[in-house]
Amino acid sequence: MSDLHPFRQPSAGSQPDYLFPAYASTVKRAPSQPLILLPQSLSEMTGPVFGSDAVGASDHDLTRQHAAEPLGERIIVAGRVLDEDGRPVRNTLVEVWQANAAGRYQHKRDTHDAPLDPNFTGTGRAMTDTEGNYRFLTIRPGAYPWRNHPNAWRPAHIHFSLFGHAFATRLVTQMYFPGDPLLALDPIYNSVPDETARQRMVSQFELALTEPEYALGFRFDIILRGRDATPMEK
Repeated sequence: MSDLHPFRQPSAGSQPDYLFPAYASTVKRAPSQPLILLPQSLSEMTGPVFGSDAVGASDHDLTRQHAAEPLGERIIVAGRVLDEDGRPVRNTLVEVWQANAAGRYQHKRDTHDAPLDPNFTGTGRAMTDTEGNYRFLTIRPGAYPWRNHPNAWRPAHIHFSLFGHAFATRLVTQMYFPGDPLLALDPIYNSVPDETARQRMVSQFELALTEPEYALGFRFDIILRGRDATPMEK
């Protein structure tokens, strides 16, 4: 069966606008001229894709990448990657990156006055299985200041990057946590106009994923494109 499917436009308001003045950096990077539609070639629609050899056996476990365990609350983040028709996206690469429990990234440009954790790099990768399932074990990230506006703080979040059948179906998004009071104040989260679409970026606590006396479980299902697509970063 062919992996080519007709493209379905996202529903109105389900994706962030290129220009959202409350999110200050969009003012500089948003296009100032009408977009030009470039036709997609067959190679863009069919490949290349990533194979399982690009992912190590322990890459999905961000708590076991160093000599000791990182500080913070252990969490399990798992879900399914689906296409616009609800079919599983099999054997696709899922990459994550995040701040540590204190709200700091291990990156030279992060100058937040919070401690680094020598046992937490904050990056992981996994391949979906035949049913589109993925799973990560990590540390719940902390909130952090970001200077977008006075007293601005980013909600706790995990960045996701996914590829569908080809590079043309790449999705980069952020996963948030339920009940976070900072969501109502965050311009990046609120750059998606539709409330139902925004909720597709919020994970759900799930007791079935939770491991007793070890780690809380959060489910985050991802739809790569179509009317119900998970909102993308702009």
